[in-house]
Amino acid sequence: MGYLEGTSFLLLLGIAMPLKYMMGIPEAVKYVGMAHGVLFIAYIVILMGSTIKIKMPLWATPAGVLGSFLPFGPFIFDHFLKKSLSKNEKKAA
Repeated sequence: MGYLEGTSFLLLLGIAMPLKYMMGIPEAVKYVGMAHGVLFIAYIVILMGSTIKIKMPLWATPAGVLGSFLPFGPFIFDHFLKKSLSKNEKKAA
């Protein structure tokens, strides 16, 4: 979900907004923005659900929320979370 949300944010910032403000095509922001909004809400809901279901580190939830507001944030968050969770799995085994 993070990859979808992050990609929609990059599309919004990198393609839709320049089309609106440089070329006068506001429809791109309307549709990409709406898709990004839905994906953002789904991302936050899934992040909260995952926090409850699996034992995520204490830093993961605030970092995931903060990352969703930054370009490339969800990708970076996912990298560090996977790294942390795999390290915890190795400790438990």
